[in-house]
Amino acid sequence: MPPLTPEEGAELVRIAHDALRLKIMCRECYRGTPVNPSLLAPGAAFVTLKRGGQLRGCIGQMVAREPLYLAVADCAIAAATRDPRFDSISEEELSDVRIDISVLSPLETVADLSVIEIGTHGLYIEKSGHHGVLLPHIALELGLDREQFLNLTCRKAGLAPDAWKQGAVIKVFSAQIFHSEPV
Repeated sequence: MPPLTPEEGAELVRIAHDALRLKIMCRECYRGTPVNPSLLAPGAAFVTLKRGGQLRGCIGQMVAREPLYLAVADCAIAAATRDPRFDSISEEELSDVRIDISVLSPLETVADLSVIEIGTHGLYIEKSGHHGVLLPHIALELGLDREQFLNLTCRKAGLAPDAWKQGAVIKVFSAQIFHSEPV
């Protein structure tokens, strides 16, 4: 999928807003269709919800299995209602929620770790049935170098921090990010 335009990104943000409002306020599922036909193409995405600058939910799909606009709507609802780290977002909280949408490139397995670029690549690490994902901006936000980023992704997967040195499969991806103001 080629990079999305700002207009396409704005439409994804609107779709995420609409999906959240419908689910939280009306208990209905999003059934809209996009204006931009490019959003009908299969796409992978993560939706991150923040309230007061604090993480409030984050769910994603690493593989493109459905049209991008539906992946975003589904992930927005899942981040608000099914992230096991948080209670579901309430109707009262909804007006304070900010949405970040990360549209992902396909995963690429890497053998040479020097190709991992901090701030450009996110990581997906898998070993022994465990997997962990960190989006590209996380390394920048936390000031991590390549080895620290690999260690943290392994820990997120429930693995030893150095599992990346011991046969874990390491994949990279990039993300195009679109932000919203509170719903």
